[in-house]
Amino acid sequence: MKNTEQQSASEIVLFGALGDLSRRKLLPALYQLDNVGLLNDESRILGVARQEQSLEEFTAFVVENLESFVKEGLNKETLDRFTARLVYQQLDFKETDSYSALADTLAGGHETRIYYFSTPPAIYGDITDGLKNAGLVTDADRVVMEKPIGHCLESSKVINDQVSRYFKENQIYRIDHYLGKETVLNLLVLRFANSLFTTNWDRNCIDHVQITVAESVGIEGRWGFYDEAGQMRDMVQNHLLQILSLLAMEPPADLSADSIRDEKLKVIKALVPINRHNIKDTTVRGQYTDGFLNGGPVPGYLNEEGANKASNTETFVAIKAEIDNWRWSGVPFYLRTGKRMPAKHSEIVVHFKPQPHNIFKESFAELPCNKLTIRLQPDEGVELQMMNKIPGIASQLNIHENKLDLSFSDIYQDQRVIDAYERLMLEVINGNQSLFVRRDEVEAAWTWADGIIEAWQSTNEAPKPYAAGSWGPVSSISLIARDDRQWVE
Repeated sequence: MKNTEQQSASEIVLFGALGDLSRRKLLPALYQLDNVGLLNDESRILGVARQEQSLEEFTAFVVENLESFVKEGLNKETLDRFTARLVYQQLDFKETDSYSALADTLAGGHETRIYYFSTPPAIYGDITDGLKNAGLVTDADRVVMEKPIGHCLESSKVINDQVSRYFKENQIYRIDHYLGKETVLNLLVLRFANSLFTTNWDRNCIDHVQITVAESVGIEGRWGFYDEAGQMRDMVQNHLLQILSLLAMEPPADLSADSIRDEKLKVIKALVPINRHNIKDTTVRGQYTDGFLNGGPVPGYLNEEGANKASNTETFVAIKAEIDNWRWSGVPFYLRTGKRMPAKHSEIVVHFKPQPHNIFKESFAELPCNKLTIRLQPDEGVELQMMNKIPGIASQLNIHENKLDLSFSDIYQDQRVIDAYERLMLEVINGNQSLFVRRDEVEAAWTWADGIIEAWQSTNEAPKPYAAGSWGPVSSISLIARDDRQWVE
């Protein structure tokens, strides 16, 4: 369906336009926005990369990848309009003087420029220096930064300092694509638009929370990057902590960017530190070995192509996190994420406390607790597990567990569940920072994550092995079983 709301015209400059992120996510996202009329007719998309290419070659590259990654197929009218927006500029990102050619290409364009840094964060500083040197920095410009921003607190500060020399905080959009997912955004609505949950969302009613982000893929040829990062830096420090902060934050005063981000920051700052004194009781790190997935054998992490056979990098992390504040004191948040797990599967499960007394013992000896499951992917939706009477005329009141399943695909059959990058790109165009991460959030998250990483290093223990295709090391089961609980599979 066409959108009648016309956005302001802008120059969208994609640094690293020939890279994997651009091919799979950014170009398809911009195409989808164009398809529903959410790109201004005069907006241009400028691809910037090191390789020398003609505009015709770049256009063919874009069309080829749209055909591969736009699942619904392409609309010819939209495709013609989209490809007419394309411009290409070859550029050596580290050569400051070469940015004059970019300035020439952008000359006479629109006042608002969106610079998307789809490059390694280590060269963000080089790009901003080049833009400044070429006179391509104004108060109307916006910068989009991909994670991970650094590999620790100090390196994060260096990168942020480099960019903030020329761009103010209100011009910087730090992307965590999980914040663009429909079900993650629905957390705000679920919590603050429904009194059923608003009044029962605390330590008095909730027993514990589980957050699982499982990946079935391995490192997908990214050995160099991944071995430096590991699952803690790649997933926990950003994605899982962002989900946790939305789940646990206090009601914001309104839906403005700073109101939401202020409350998220309070949650991250309230996380109980994990260090060498409690690391063994609160975390498990693992590394996948040879195993079977989807009916076939897959290599272990150390047997992947280009692997360092002596690597101690974790591909799995489980954490028992606690929030030291009035609302959540005593409620554990169990976080779990890993590669080469049985399925691509992300969900939040909120376990409510048991009923204090059971009057249905003849039918159900022990009443199970209510569970609220928020499915992030696949099959986005919300599911509430509750007790119901079994229909019938029997004198005994028989009850059993039922699920109230609100699957997005069933409820909104005529609406496509949009990709996170579509929403995030639109918010950048609109100048709305609500779904982006503020610098103090990034630094608070690194402070907590660095404590865990340093504690692991101090113990000098290798990650626990787990077979590819399993749900992680046996010790991750023990982590939650010690509290007389178990993971939801």
